[in-house]
Amino acid sequence: MSLGNISYNMEENNSQKPIGNTNDSQKVSTTEIRGAFAKIKQFLLELLDIRQDTDRDSTIEAVKKDITFKGHNAWILIFSIFVASIGLNVSSTAVVIGAMLISPLMGPIVGMGLSVAINDVDTLRRSLINLGIMVVLSVGTAWLYFLISPLTGSNAELEARTYPTILDVLVAIFGGLALIVAKTKKGTIASVIFGVAIATALMPPLCTVGFGLARGDWSDALGALYLFSINATFIALSTFVVAKLLRFPLVKYANSQRRRLIARIASAIAIIVMVPSIWLFYNMLKESYFKQDAVKFYENELVSYKDSYVQRNSLITTYNGGNDPKIEVSFIGKEIPNSVINLWKEKMKNYPNLQNTSLVILQNENTESYDQLMYMREIKQRDSIMMLNKDEKIAFLEQELGKLQVYKKNEIPFQSISREAKINYEEIESFAFAQKIVSNYKSIDTIPEFQVKWNDSISEAEKIKQTARLNKWLKYKLDADTLVLDSN
Repeated sequence: MSLGNISYNMEENNSQKPIGNTNDSQKVSTTEIRGAFAKIKQFLLELLDIRQDTDRDSTIEAVKKDITFKGHNAWILIFSIFVASIGLNVSSTAVVIGAMLISPLMGPIVGMGLSVAINDVDTLRRSLINLGIMVVLSVGTAWLYFLISPLTGSNAELEARTYPTILDVLVAIFGGLALIVAKTKKGTIASVIFGVAIATALMPPLCTVGFGLARGDWSDALGALYLFSINATFIALSTFVVAKLLRFPLVKYANSQRRRLIARIASAIAIIVMVPSIWLFYNMLKESYFKQDAVKFYENELVSYKDSYVQRNSLITTYNGGNDPKIEVSFIGKEIPNSVINLWKEKMKNYPNLQNTSLVILQNENTESYDQLMYMREIKQRDSIMMLNKDEKIAFLEQELGKLQVYKKNEIPFQSISREAKINYEEIESFAFAQKIVSNYKSIDTIPEFQVKWNDSISEAEKIKQTARLNKWLKYKLDADTLVLDSN
């Protein structure tokens, strides 16, 4: 009895031992996981933290130094604008990039964002004045070049800078962030600053403004100026945000009342700039989503239609700021039924960004190519008729009219006749029809001729009987005195 108890206690102790080890191992693994997460967190903080390597005083001094456009900076700007204008004129991306590398356009824009962030009204005033000088100098130089340039046509490089897109806004935002972060680092990161100058593309829009003014095209000029304004606004806004996050020191004023006034002015300017910028970004994002869904709808629903063919590059999307957006597509071939077009309009509702969008389908007679073809045919026919004298014209037209009347009189709805015949006579295996032209050398007559093939399962007598009945039915149905019906 005691041995049994000893054996039982030993087994119980052995069974409890692994449980205690499992809890210890779970505690160790949890501690290790927490330690690993802490190390990863510390690594990421050290990797992304720029506060320790930020030289705020040197950054403010460098930004203020780059604001002024005088002497060397003015001449560098003029020459770089000439180079960029030449690159745009000959559609050379490499030349445009080379011009951006030497262009000092960033100074006043960065100065605006930083001055608002640190409440420095004097720097803000200088930045605005020099920004105006920079724009006038750049546009004037580009206008002078395009005015005397022998190459006056537009191209893809110029047209791409006449209207802003969501990509332009994103490039300006991240380009501005990269620029101010590079400027805040101790020392100079020249390659990053030059890369930002390329990415944000401030020069091409200004050159395009000069191009539009030289050609008298106010639409292109205003569109390019709008693109430049957006890029400049978001670069300044990025500078403002980074300066606030890095806690750049505010400018101190001896008069506390003046300090509060300046702080309020700076805050008001920041709000005035930020609110419209956020609204603009939101609208451009909606337009981008609209165009993406329009392309998806075009490729998924319209291109796959087999009875007609979509003309190449015929998709035209018009957003109109969200007021009555439109999708316009041109087709050639057979006319598309209204039922199909209505089905497409219903399917548009499955695309969230195409709600309340109008679908315009241009078919054959609505297209320019069709108009040109019809014009050529009319000219050819007119020239042929003009060669005839008056009597010949009348005879020719009467003959053509007679052909049309005969065709209309002898026209037989074969498809419906064949279906109805199959319903009435189930033993029909095949049914054919043709117009038989008969001449007795005095007149020409057209006689409808049918051919029926009966199923082999019925007898010859039944075939003869059914053929006679079908012949009577066809004469009654077509209101014809004479027709030919052949049977197998």
